[in-house]
Amino acid sequence: MSQVLESSPTAAVAQARQLLRKVAHAHAGRQAAAVLLPVIAGAVLLAAGGRHWPVALPGLIVAAVVGVVVLWFLLGPLREVGAASVVPRLDRRFIELEDSTGLLLRNPEDLNLLEQLQQQRVARRLAGLRAADTLTLPVDFRKAAWLAGGLLAASAALWWWPQAPAAAKPAGVAVRFSPSARPAAPGRPVPSRITETQLLVTPPAYTHQSAFAPKQASFQCPQGARVRWQVRVSGANRQVPELELGQRQRRLQPVAGQAGTFFIEQNLNASTLYRLRFAGTVSDDYAIDVRADQAPVVRIITPKPYTMVNAIGQRPEVPIRATVRDDYGLSRAELVITVAQGQGEAVKFREVRRDLSAGRGGNSPQASLTSQLNLPKLGLTYGDELYFYISASDNNGHSTRTDSYLVQWQDTAVADSAPDMGMGVKVAPAYFRSERQIIIDTEKLIAEKARLDAATVASRANALGFDQQTLRLRYGKFMGEEAEAGIGATAVHSPIAEDEDAPAAPTAEAPAEDDHDHAAPPTSSAKASPTAETDALMEPYIHKHDDAETADFLEPAVKAKLRAVLDQMWAAELRLRTGQLKDALPYEYRALRLLKQVQQQTRAFVKKAGFTPPPMPEATLRLTGELAGAAVPHRQQTLPAPVTQPAVRAALHWLAASENGLPTRPADAALLDQAGSMLAGAALERPGVYLPALRALRQLVADVHAGRPACAACRPPVARALTDLLAAPAPTPATPPAPDRLARRYFQELSR
Repeated sequence: MSQVLESSPTAAVAQARQLLRKVAHAHAGRQAAAVLLPVIAGAVLLAAGGRHWPVALPGLIVAAVVGVVVLWFLLGPLREVGAASVVPRLDRRFIELEDSTGLLLRNPEDLNLLEQLQQQRVARRLAGLRAADTLTLPVDFRKAAWLAGGLLAASAALWWWPQAPAAAKPAGVAVRFSPSARPAAPGRPVPSRITETQLLVTPPAYTHQSAFAPKQASFQCPQGARVRWQVRVSGANRQVPELELGQRQRRLQPVAGQAGTFFIEQNLNASTLYRLRFAGTVSDDYAIDVRADQAPVVRIITPKPYTMVNAIGQRPEVPIRATVRDDYGLSRAELVITVAQGQGEAVKFREVRRDLSAGRGGNSPQASLTSQLNLPKLGLTYGDELYFYISASDNNGHSTRTDSYLVQWQDTAVADSAPDMGMGVKVAPAYFRSERQIIIDTEKLIAEKARLDAATVASRANALGFDQQTLRLRYGKFMGEEAEAGIGATAVHSPIAEDEDAPAAPTAEAPAEDDHDHAAPPTSSAKASPTAETDALMEPYIHKHDDAETADFLEPAVKAKLRAVLDQMWAAELRLRTGQLKDALPYEYRALRLLKQVQQQTRAFVKKAGFTPPPMPEATLRLTGELAGAAVPHRQQTLPAPVTQPAVRAALHWLAASENGLPTRPADAALLDQAGSMLAGAALERPGVYLPALRALRQLVADVHAGRPACAACRPPVARALTDLLAAPAPTPATPPAPDRLARRYFQELSR
């Protein structure tokens, strides 16, 4: 009986167990895919990094190995995933299984009858879920997808990012060497020599330039650059190559791990000549042109050196626009403003600095600088002034600055007059409000209009219109207009003067009435009309202020301007009465400007007594750009060159003697070396002229050392160069020739 029970498990239970294993394997595969997705994206990122930075390839390989080890540990638990591990998840996901999926993994012999029935029931439901294709366990791919997407985006950006320039390697240059002084004997090995010369120039950090390899032995480099010479020698000679850099000699050092290779590095701050020496061979002289770093150049485009900001009709703002350039790049640009406030001994100075390099590329060799001078924000008021200049610094610490520019805000309270004119006489304070005060109150009401109700605005605007009317009537007296009733005005005692020349207020002792006398006209016997006698009797009692031609004693030009003032005041009053505040401001400003002009035309001046000094030249030439006679005086003295140059003259004598076939001696090499040192100094200043001659001279020295005949083609350029080095002899007066017999006879006849 037991054998029948053991060998007869239901087919449904067996298929259910097999189905559980398949579900477990599928779930483990999806979990592995969630792990491998970001790993593959990371591998792509490492590949892009290896392509972009070949130097970092060993480090990237180590990172890849570490990633493989981490992946092994992450995938390890997935290898142990079986049917038992997915049973709890299936029970939580599917309610149909009634938390009985674990019965499928148990032996039917160990189950009671109820458990066996439940086992068969779960097996049928599991088969039904499989048939409906819903028997799967979900895996969260969101985190893996986000991580993989970020890594792939970084890989794409790194793949398309421009590759960093590869580090420059020393490049071989052609260097010509003179033949050996001691030729090799027959049967002996070839002497050692320099087979390859490489150069590498590393500019200083402030230039932000990468290292480069010159293509020729003579080259240019920035000041402070580090130059590396690397040579390779042939043969087993134990001698060490030497570098002759100007007047200095340096021994090259062997390169570790490279037999027969030597190098030396030098920092260069000035132009020089160099040559290599090894085993009796000497190279030609080659020039290194060291370019010094220049200071920045700053040029202000706007404004002009002197700027006057008008107090009326011009915004108190001054734009600044400048250009600055440097050969290797700018580090900082600054605007320095000095504000001067007050007058006389009460002037106070304050300095304001603005950084103009903010938000600008740090290594650009040229830039445009802009700024805005807002005078009220800087604390200036009418009559104040400021000075400003722009300073710039480059990456090497060199700095420069522009000249100081002046900006002045016009002061309307001070009359412009010549330096030799006096001041007008002040009279009593003004009784009525001035036009300037009306302008200030109008602008204040415009600013406060948003916070006030309509009735208050209309009342204050009407009050301003009344003030404008009062002021208009005050100046209307000078045009023959009578004062309106209720206006307390008395006779005017002075010409037109805004804020200064005005009548005093009426008082009890001096009521506002017409108390001046009228002159009686001369009597005439002629009667122009029947009422002429009556008119003559009434003439002393008639007021003629309404006649504009006889009402005052002003000039016609002043009357025309004063009439325009009244027109502007009338237009401003009309708009103030109707509440049009912004429309009234232009008329008020024009009225104030015309009043100031009338004030200057009617003001009486008294010339000062005493000595009147002439105007200072600074008042007419300052900030005009005229530089005639402004140069700094300097003393210059020309010293004559020494007439005797024994080394050069001895070398020229040797050249002439060798051209005539005179045999050379080893001692002549030292004579030529002395002349070569002077020629090398001249080649530093003019390498294009004297460097070929210096090379020819080195060839002559090599020929003398080797005992060979001197090079015939080398003598002419050396002779021309040495002749140019000789100082011009001082001119000597020529001795006049002795007179002949005919001339003596002529002079004898003249002396009789």
